[in-house]
Amino acid sequence: MKPTQLKIKFSRDESAYKIVIGTGLISSSGAWARKCLGSAAAKIVIVSNSTVFSLYGHALDEELKETGFTVSHFLIGDGERHKSLRSTEAALKYFAESRLSRTDAVVALGGGVVGDLAGFAAAIYLRGIPFLQTPTTLLSMIDSSVGGKTGVNSAFGKNLIGAFHQPGGVLIDPMTLRTLPKRELAAGFCEVIKHGAIGGRKLLDQASDFLTEYSLDDFETANADKQFQSRLSDLIAAQVAFKASIVANDESESANRTDAKSRKILNFGHTLAHALEKVTEYKYLKHGEAVGYGILFAAELSKKLALCDEKDVKLLNDVVQSVGRLPSLAGIDPKEVFEAFKFDKKHLAGSLQMVLLRGIGKPVIVTEKDIPQSSIKTVLSKLLRKWA
Repeated sequence: MKPTQLKIKFSRDESAYKIVIGTGLISSSGAWARKCLGSAAAKIVIVSNSTVFSLYGHALDEELKETGFTVSHFLIGDGERHKSLRSTEAALKYFAESRLSRTDAVVALGGGVVGDLAGFAAAIYLRGIPFLQTPTTLLSMIDSSVGGKTGVNSAFGKNLIGAFHQPGGVLIDPMTLRTLPKRELAAGFCEVIKHGAIGGRKLLDQASDFLTEYSLDDFETANADKQFQSRLSDLIAAQVAFKASIVANDESESANRTDAKSRKILNFGHTLAHALEKVTEYKYLKHGEAVGYGILFAAELSKKLALCDEKDVKLLNDVVQSVGRLPSLAGIDPKEVFEAFKFDKKHLAGSLQMVLLRGIGKPVIVTEKDIPQSSIKTVLSKLLRKWA
């Protein structure tokens, strides 16, 4: 199959880059990296974790070396709790010890945690060096690798420390998904559903039809089928194209924009998601699983406020359920979750902005000043009881 190429064009020409999607592309990643970085780049540090590096790191390492790069690697721990300032400092120290220059580069190989941390470290090392994204999870392929948001978590909230730093290129090889555990796949498909909820019925129906035809339990064996590979690549390409269309028009998520094309709409489902991750210390839920719950909360709150009708809320519930049962939220205190909303980065002028729905594909940005606190608490308490 011929690789799909997408280009994100920003108002600043220097921010533009290409995203290539195709089965088996890691086997030609050296030539891709050289094309993205140019002839001046001599050294590359691959940032990954031990699990992903053992699967794909050696092939990537060899490809890069064959294209003339001097290659080393820095591995971080696996999981959201390792997306921290401590891990970032260790990465920066390694970059310095490797004597990376302004023309050298970082390549992120892994999921969203790896990509976010590697991009942030690249953004602040020598005030910014090039980096490339080679995402290996569905969630990172369609979301975190696209758009240039980088950052780390802290005790006072998720992703509150970060920078916008666009990659020099993104290489997406769907074959890496065949080794993902079912929970990681489910987490990625929750993000797929989120895009469908705000992007429209065509995008949502594509996700729903795929999940109906292919069980996540059979993902590894299905990967051998050419039709499956084609359908999966098409799904990923549609998701990436949607996100690219949003971020290209609002690169730095303008604080003043509240229209339906604002980059803020990509935060649909994330208000509750970030709160759940915070109260569970980033150790219990996958990010996408938390987003799955966040989608259902935002949809239910939209219905409570008479913005969205019952039919669309039921549709979203049905599609989220098709990824499988999400981890139980038994024992989680609604008061703690509500308090965690205060630490969300989507505050503006003292009020939390929330993305709700007027229907599928019709996101609306509202502030908590326009939402009765009693409605938020009622919906939250009701759903946490249901999900226990």
